[in-house]
Amino acid sequence: MIPNDQLDFRQPELVVIPCGSRKLDRPARTADLYIGSYHRACRKAADALRPDRLLILSARYGLLDLDDVVEPYDTPHGATDAVTAQLILEQATLRGIVLLDPVVALGGARHVGLVHSVWPHALTPLAGTRGMGEQMARLAALRKGPVN
Repeated sequence: MIPNDQLDFRQPELVVIPCGSRKLDRPARTADLYIGSYHRACRKAADALRPDRLLILSARYGLLDLDDVVEPYDTPHGATDAVTAQLILEQATLRGIVLLDPVVALGGARHVGLVHSVWPHALTPLAGTRGMGEQMARLAALRKGPVN
C-alpha cells in the first residue's frame, strides 16, 4: 500500500510520467507512441489521479504533451545525449508550469531526479520500492484510488 504521507490525494495540478523504451516504429502522438507495459501502467495510474495536466518526460525531447507528435528514438534517461535537468527547467519555465503544486512524479530514480530538479516538492509514490514488481503493484493501487 502507499502511505498517505507519500501521496497527497488532492487532485494534482501536474503528473509527470516517464517515456518508455518500447515505442511504435513511426512518428506518432506521444499518447500513442509509448507502448511498453511500464509506461502504460504509469499512464493509467496518472489518469486515475485526474490531474489538471499530464506530461511525459521523454529522455530525448524533454517535457511532452500527449498531443505532441515526435519521431521514435532510442535514448534512455542517463545517456550522454539525454535531456538534462537544465533543459527540463527551461521547458517548464517556458510553459509557465514551474510553480504548480501539487505535482506527482511517477517513474524510476532517474526520471524522478529530473522531475525533482524542477519541482523539488513533487510527490513520489513509487519511492522506496524494491524493483519493478513492487512499482507495478503501487501503480495498480493508485489506479484503484486511496484507501480510507
